[in-house]
Amino acid sequence: PCPHSEETFERVDAGASATYPMQASALRKNGFVMIKEQPCKIVDMSTSKTGKHGHAKIHFIAINIFNGKKVEDLCPSTHNMNVPVATRKDYTLCDITADGFLEMMSEDGQTRSDLKLPEDAELSAQIKTGFEEGADQLLTVLGACGQEQVIAVRSAAAPK
Repeated sequence: PCPHSEETFERVDAGASATYPMQASALRKNGFVMIKEQPCKIVDMSTSKTGKHGHAKIHFIAINIFNGKKVEDLCPSTHNMNVPVATRKDYTLCDITADGFLEMMSEDGQTRSDLKLPEDAELSAQIKTGFEEGADQLLTVLGACGQEQVIAVRSAAAPK
């Protein structure tokens, strides 16, 4: 046997890219797009007419999905734009550590404690209040481009 046969691969994403190309004209409102290398959600878009020698251009208004900042971009409708591969997963909140990290458990029993309370003060307060009251809470974690963040909280319905 070959002495190098025991190769180990540390990659978890199986070589999947963080983004994929999509023609600008195929993008839709409430969809995701990369603008200035940041994953964003499209809140508005408008198409301008073609010029004398030009292409129709699409004006995007979007909000960064992690920090809520508004960004704009203009792109010819025939060009490709990158779209982030966004994942959404629900976790049950188990604990909030003293330094603000969330201890969560996925549906399959895997625990994680690598995410902090969200920067959104209102959402953080809602999570803390619910936790202090002893309510079972489901946290929705949105992930894109190697970043993850809690974006929503709802009470977990007690199983019957």
